[in-house]
Amino acid sequence: MGLKDIQDRIAKAEADSGRVAGSTTLIAVSKVQPNARVEAVLQQGQRVFGENKVQEAQGKWPGFRDSYQGIELHLIGPLQTNKVRAAMEIAQAIHTVDRPKLAQTIARIAQETGACPKLFVQVNTGEEPQKAGVLPADVDQLVAECRAMDLPVVGLMCIPPADEEPAVHFALLRKFAERNGLAGLSMGMSGDFETAIAFGATHVRVGSAIFGERDYG
Repeated sequence: MGLKDIQDRIAKAEADSGRVAGSTTLIAVSKVQPNARVEAVLQQGQRVFGENKVQEAQGKWPGFRDSYQGIELHLIGPLQTNKVRAAMEIAQAIHTVDRPKLAQTIARIAQETGACPKLFVQVNTGEEPQKAGVLPADVDQLVAECRAMDLPVVGLMCIPPADEEPAVHFALLRKFAERNGLAGLSMGMSGDFETAIAFGATHVRVGSAIFGERDYG
C-alpha cells in the first residue's frame, strides 16, 4: 500500500457515494514515523499531515517547511492547556477541542496574537471513559461556547470504539454537525475511511496504510 493507493481508494469512495471528486481531505498521519518516510511522502506531493504531539511536531516540521512549500499541519492528539500556545504556532488546524477550559485558553491566545488555527470539536461518540472528547450530551453547549468566544470552529471529530461498527458513530457525528451548522467532519482512519466518506467525512486521517507500520521501540 502507499499514498497513491489511498488516494485512489478515496476517489473511488467519493464516486461510489455520489460525492464531489476531491471533497475529502487526506490527512497523512505522520506521528512516530521516521523523517525519511515522511520526506518520501512529501516528495510524492502530499502536503496535509497529522501529528499527535506538539513536541514531536516542533521537532519535525520546521525543517520540512524550509524545504517544501504549502505544508498544512493538523494536530489530532489530546491537547494540554500548557501546550496550546506552541500548538497554535505550529498547526493550521486542531482537531481535539473537547472542554471549555481548552477553548478558553485558545481564545485568550488568539486574542493576544490575532490568529487562530481552524478548530474541530472532538466528540466521544462511544462515551468511552478512557478516551478524550466531549460527551454527546454536551456537544451543542461546547460548540455554542466556542462560538461565543469567536473561535473558528469548522467541524467535529470522532474516533469510534475499536470494537463497534464505525458507521453508527459516523452517522451520529454527522447528525451533531448538521444540527450545529458545521460543515467539517474529521472521521475515518486506515481501516474505515471509505465508510466515513460515505457518511460525509471531509477529512480522513490515514497513517500506517501510507507510511507503513509504526515502530514504537
